[in-house]
Amino acid sequence: MKRKRIFKIFLIFLLILFVSIWVYSKYFKKAEVVETLEQVTKDNIYSSNIMENVNYSSKDADGKEYIISAIQGEIDYANPNIIFLTQVKALIKLKNSETITITSEYGKYNTENYDTIFSKNVKINYLDHEIIGEYLDFSLEKDLMTISKKVTYSNLNNILKADVIEVDIKSKNTRIFMYENDKKVKIKNKINGDN
Repeated sequence: MKRKRIFKIFLIFLLILFVSIWVYSKYFKKAEVVETLEQVTKDNIYSSNIMENVNYSSKDADGKEYIISAIQGEIDYANPNIIFLTQVKALIKLKNSETITITSEYGKYNTENYDTIFSKNVKINYLDHEIIGEYLDFSLEKDLMTISKKVTYSNLNNILKADVIEVDIKSKNTRIFMYENDKKVKIKNKINGDN
């Protein structure tokens, strides 16, 4: 009789042990694995998408060279040809001319056609000319820069305020205008202080 009792206790113990192992593996172990896989997936998504010290350069048939660099770049998942940039600096090296320098806090660069949108604290420098604004749309194919939002142009003699300045890089032709017809471009002479 004692033997049967020990055998029953042993079976109950084994049953409790198997049930405990089954409950642990079903509810606790899988949750840990799922959490770990989710964390690894999240880490891979974010780390594989962001690049440090980004540099791109291109040269067209006319000999014009476009070099853009940034502290950080992030590839757009919806369109892998688009890279969002942070702390941007670009150089446009014109054939037989001086280099145009562009800086901004942010940028959106298209690796296919080299079009770039610069935004926030945009600054363009060319010789003694400086243009400051908040938004710059640059097209290498069209040789066109359009800067807008709080635009200020200055050179050695003048300061000019407008809504938009368009510059044709190839011909150097420039259009300066306001969005509204009743508003005028403001020009101030640095030497005489005339408006």
